[in-house]
Amino acid sequence: MTALVKQANGTVLVLVADGRAAPDTDRLEQLYADARADEWSEFRADCGKYLVELASEEAKQKYTLAELEEEEQSLDRLRRWFRELRRRDLLGSEATTEAATDLKHCETQFDTYSDHVYDALAQRHPGAANRTTE
Repeated sequence: MTALVKQANGTVLVLVADGRAAPDTDRLEQLYADARADEWSEFRADCGKYLVELASEEAKQKYTLAELEEEEQSLDRLRRWFRELRRRDLLGSEATTEAATDLKHCETQFDTYSDHVYDALAQRHPGAANRTTE
């Protein structure tokens, strides 16, 4: 990681943080854990919003390529956010596992929605998938 920062002409400062006494160290660890828990909670809430959005599009049968692309971009954003949070979560909290499960569920629902979009397009344009360009 340090090499990447230096390649980008950045600077790195590595600190070791400990409390003066055990209660201080415990408090520092708790503050860190609480901050990560807040981040994971926000991530999981966004996964929930994403699933509600997909369900809404399914209910309306809004099966368009434009909508599919929009949903894919939203899923990609969730994936990037998950990777960023996981890198920061040095303690490997339980929320990491729960968030991974939520993200997997988003991916599964997106795959289902994607299948429905392509099925709908095939029904609207029979034979389009079998055409060749010359």
